[in-house]
Amino acid sequence: MSEQPGVTPNLSGEAAETKAPPVIRVEGVRRVYQMEASQVEALKGVSLTVEQGQLAALRGRSGSGKTTLLNIIGGLDKPTSGEVYLFNLPVSGMNNDELTELRRKRIGFVFQSFAIMPMFSAVENVELMLRIAGFTYERRKLAMRALEIVGLGPWAHHRPWELSGGQQQRVAIARALSTHPDLIIADEPTGELDSSTGRQIMALFRYIAVKEGISILMATHDPMIEEYAHVVYELSDGQVVATRRPNP
Repeated sequence: MSEQPGVTPNLSGEAAETKAPPVIRVEGVRRVYQMEASQVEALKGVSLTVEQGQLAALRGRSGSGKTTLLNIIGGLDKPTSGEVYLFNLPVSGMNNDELTELRRKRIGFVFQSFAIMPMFSAVENVELMLRIAGFTYERRKLAMRALEIVGLGPWAHHRPWELSGGQQQRVAIARALSTHPDLIIADEPTGELDSSTGRQIMALFRYIAVKEGISILMATHDPMIEEYAHVVYELSDGQVVATRRPNP
């Protein structure tokens, strides 16, 4: 008897779907920095997972290790020990060219400061990311789709100074979303926004995770994330001290 692809029989004889591996798997990651005669342990054996289509948050105060962990997961820094797996592949086994290709094609980044080009319109900012990622056709169509997902279709030809802070952050999110990556990494994406706009951005991230199937890992100190995240990892002094699933 033939089996359906992607399906495995369970012990009762019924078909059960094979669970995909986590998009991110962090195992026992430590990061130690040498500071003159002393050492600073920024991460102390962190382990966590982020599943496909999940909005996950790293929550903690400044200095808790959130940004260090994001940099290691994104391949921008290396752990002192432990391992990070992206899409079930060990990051330590990748060279710089492979990491660069991974970041261009499968990972989108969103930063606190928006980091969009002031001389470009919203759609041109998004198209620029597609150009960098190597897309050679339908860039305008893909850019417009990303802007429409984040609710900025009517503002596509506006320049950053014609947009509010929340709209500029939506452009940054559209840019990260435009290549339809498997993962978006966001570092304090609501840090420069008022609470009402920040709430809108968090709701947008939740929508993207659920509707587009894109995993999102966000570093934040904002308590509002508890209303939107599938899972929250609380960091303190370089360690995961609590794991909560407030809105699974």
